[in-house]
Amino acid sequence: MARLTLITITALLLVGIVGLATRKPSCACAPDVNTSASVVDKPNFAGSWTMDRTRSFGLPGNMNQTMTVTQKDDQIDVETKLIQPGNERVQKDTYILDGKEHEFTPPTPPAQPNQPPPAPPKGKRTANWLPSGNGITVTDVTTAQSPNGPVTTQIVRKWTISGQGELVIDMYVDNPNVSYEAKRIFKRS
Repeated sequence: MARLTLITITALLLVGIVGLATRKPSCACAPDVNTSASVVDKPNFAGSWTMDRTRSFGLPGNMNQTMTVTQKDDQIDVETKLIQPGNERVQKDTYILDGKEHEFTPPTPPAQPNQPPPAPPKGKRTANWLPSGNGITVTDVTTAQSPNGPVTTQIVRKWTISGQGELVIDMYVDNPNVSYEAKRIFKRS
């Protein structure tokens, strides 16, 4: 008899717990648990950003970067200033966040001394929001001509905004000659 009573009490507790978990809040001031978790604001990357060199890695030791980002709906335009002693250049990029492959023109690498300038590489880019909506991924596949034939490189970038409001860009580079990871951390300027 005691065992039957214990089983009955356990069953009633389980029914009560499940009932509480599935019940909607009873007051108008409580959030709607069923819908509040499904709405995620996508981050806005727009603004001026300066790289925190001390916390970034995988780049030349003497390189600094600043970026100006504009964002409208599912398009991000980026102007990156790459700064090294005696060399400063600007690179412009556009990311269309629709998950479709788009052709783009990658920057042409500098010519080697006493060599003609290399042919411009060709590129295809796919960019999309992360499934959780808290960042983006950008995948570039480029093909450049080398003295030994074409070389294909894949670069994957993941952009997120940290809890401190910093822009974090994780980058993975892979080609037949090298494979490495880099991280750039930017603060709003």
